[in-house]
Amino acid sequence: MKLFNKILIANRGEIAIRIIKSARALGIKTVTIYSEVEANALHVKCGDESYCIGKVELSDTYLNIDKIIDVAVKAKCDAIHPGYGFLAENPLFVDACTKAGITFIGPTTHAMKVMGNKIEARTFAKNINVPMTEGVTGDVETMLKAVKSIKFPVLIKAAAGGGGKGMRIVHNENDLKEALESTSREAKNYFGDGTIYIEKFVEDPRHIEVQIIGDNHGNVVHLYERECSIQRRYQKIIEESPSPTLTDEVRNKMGKTAVKIGKAINYNNAGTIEFLVDKDMNYYFLEMNTRVQVEHPVTEMVTGIDIVKEQILIAAGNPLSFTQEDVKQNGHAIECRIYAEDPDNNFMPSPGTMTYYKEPSGEGIRIDTGIEKATTIESFYDPMISKLIVWGADRENARIKIIESLKEYIVHGIKTNVTYLINLLQHDAFINNNITTKFCDEYKDEMISMMNKGKEAVPFYAPFISYLIYSLDIKDTISHNNVWSTIGYWRDLMKINVEFEAKDILVFFNRKKDNDYEFEINNTKYNVHVKDHNEGKLDITINDEPFTTYISTDTRRNAFISCNGYIFKAIRKDILITEDVFSGSGGNAGADENRLYSPMPGKVTKINVKEGDTVKKGDNLIVVEAMKMENHVLSAKDATVVKVNVNIGEMVLSQNVLIELE
Repeated sequence: MKLFNKILIANRGEIAIRIIKSARALGIKTVTIYSEVEANALHVKCGDESYCIGKVELSDTYLNIDKIIDVAVKAKCDAIHPGYGFLAENPLFVDACTKAGITFIGPTTHAMKVMGNKIEARTFAKNINVPMTEGVTGDVETMLKAVKSIKFPVLIKAAAGGGGKGMRIVHNENDLKEALESTSREAKNYFGDGTIYIEKFVEDPRHIEVQIIGDNHGNVVHLYERECSIQRRYQKIIEESPSPTLTDEVRNKMGKTAVKIGKAINYNNAGTIEFLVDKDMNYYFLEMNTRVQVEHPVTEMVTGIDIVKEQILIAAGNPLSFTQEDVKQNGHAIECRIYAEDPDNNFMPSPGTMTYYKEPSGEGIRIDTGIEKATTIESFYDPMISKLIVWGADRENARIKIIESLKEYIVHGIKTNVTYLINLLQHDAFINNNITTKFCDEYKDEMISMMNKGKEAVPFYAPFISYLIYSLDIKDTISHNNVWSTIGYWRDLMKINVEFEAKDILVFFNRKKDNDYEFEINNTKYNVHVKDHNEGKLDITINDEPFTTYISTDTRRNAFISCNGYIFKAIRKDILITEDVFSGSGGNAGADENRLYSPMPGKVTKINVKEGDTVKKGDNLIVVEAMKMENHVLSAKDATVVKVNVNIGEMVLSQNVLIELE
């Protein structure tokens, strides 16, 4: 078996760590790279060697081919694995590796150029009689004219895009020009290529993809399919394998079609053929991703094949270690992507500092992540925190297991989509597989209502009393800045005033034994026994009913309490806190309709107004790029622009005033 000696990983976060694991299993050393803001990141610690290649800007770090090749040469690497995103589908990067005498762990430049560019991929697939949707290409003016031959809605896509970036759905002609320009700009920023195209948007589609893998000896096989229909902003959040939608007949036809494409292009590494499937089980070629996919773990869970390991072995010159007949689907796997985002606010990214982080564990549970403890989620990169993958004997078994695992996935201090995922997996549409790629949009209000009702169904006294015990008993939660902490103020107090979920509640308590309490809340008595508490986790019984909760506090002493998958907020109002606890806090204090702030730290990419301009309520005044998204800052009223405080390309914080209105 041929092997590399040392691999540089041209990526970051969870995929860098994932590659390290497979390389280490083969006895191969790894080199990681990082930006200054990620000096303490987990992937930096996990590599055998690690090198800083710049400050923050992607063009200066993870997209800088010259710097990455320079590090690989100096570190004496004989191969580079690109992971996904960044340079993974960039032929120029492959050429640079070849020129430096370094093996690129991925397909040939020919396959990458044809299949990595969605316009060329559509042409190639059409020529070998693979079914696909209507589409048009060209410059903006050409597409504005040609699109009249296609009925709305249409989908605008970046030719070099991926990962749900560089995509817009347009429902009418009036919005088309702005959407074309915005998509092209986003494509240029993320993929270095502003080329875009338009295709017919398939109504109520399923998004089903087939994993293929080929070697340099003419072998191409498929590892069956993944269902990826649950998406928001065209980016997948839940994936599963096998697809609960396909019949065996359609499954086999799609697998053969995917292999047909792979063989026609002499594909020689891991890749994914993506299809849209309509309600009549007709499937249409969508695109090919010439790289490992974010969701590859669900395929690994049901086939038992280490895809990243095979990538490395193939690139080293080895033939595939299995044949098509060897590949079987065993059981069912579901993956949930855990994001720092706010589902209540259209899934807007939610960077910030965690106060608590705990992962679930157990048989059939896998976590792919780039962190190991509570940390700060920066605004410079994708907001994905991790991937939770579970395996079950069948879909229902896997569904129940991942719901229970999500309830034990605790993240405090920032907003995440964990509670949203729990409720989505319990929705009748998911249970009965009545889903399409429009699920998140169609059920937006229902999902928010479902989450609110689920939270209301949790007995309030469980998180409330847990917080009281945490506050009273766990000494390290009481800051030394609290003037009462050293004199035991609470010990002689028979009543406590707490703000819980924005409501003031007065509590009377009596400590009976070391682990037993009696609380009186709203004239109801609660007998509480503490079975165990460790690092913020409490196992208690309340009137003989068991509860497990997780509690943490931030620097302002606001408490976060997780109970049954929901997060509650509380703060003691009877404790005097000295002012230095709050030092260094920021935010948008004093914000009003006359001042426009960035929704999060990011980079200004477009300014649509100048001083003296008259604007209308809802006008898009400025665009801030953050966490791989364009954020449009809108005017809150009809007004006149008094001052523009920023320039294009400038980095801004959320407390910076971008534009002042009269």
